[in-house]
Amino acid sequence: MKAVKIRRIAVSAGIILAAYLLQCSVFPALEIAGTRPNLMLIITASFGFMRGSREGMLVGFISGLMIDIQFGDMIGFYALIYLMAGFVNGLFEQMYFDEDIKLPLFMIAVSDLIYGLVIYFFSFLLKSDFGFFTYLNRIIVPETIYTIVITLGVYPLLLFINHKLEAVEKRSASKFV
Repeated sequence: MKAVKIRRIAVSAGIILAAYLLQCSVFPALEIAGTRPNLMLIITASFGFMRGSREGMLVGFISGLMIDIQFGDMIGFYALIYLMAGFVNGLFEQMYFDEDIKLPLFMIAVSDLIYGLVIYFFSFLLKSDFGFFTYLNRIIVPETIYTIVITLGVYPLLLFINHKLEAVEKRSASKFV
């Protein structure tokens, strides 16, 4: 049973690290109109509604902390935003069905919109930059659309990995019953 937990932790850490490396190294080259998809948010939201609020918050905190270290002005700002995204998406675990991609797409889109609004409010508005509609039209909406497009490719992969891990966990649990 302990080996199964270690396997899930190792796979989750590998997913987070791979997403971070892709977001920091590959996605800047794939930038379209000054925006790039938010892969870390896709991972956080997916873990939230696939595995629940607890894992969503943990993945979100780790993802946000990594982004804070790389890009942030202060440690903890992005960690808190991603932690909250993981928690909120985890609340929808009961409504989540593997076959239905509409809920994940909708939740990731809403999470990215709220993420963009929070970044605008704390990073620009408090510094007296009142170009909200410019920021909305040039950054928030294009990033959300780009993130949704990338979600269509990344989400099935995360779902496949989650199914494999759950199958291993069920086989391991049936040995002890």
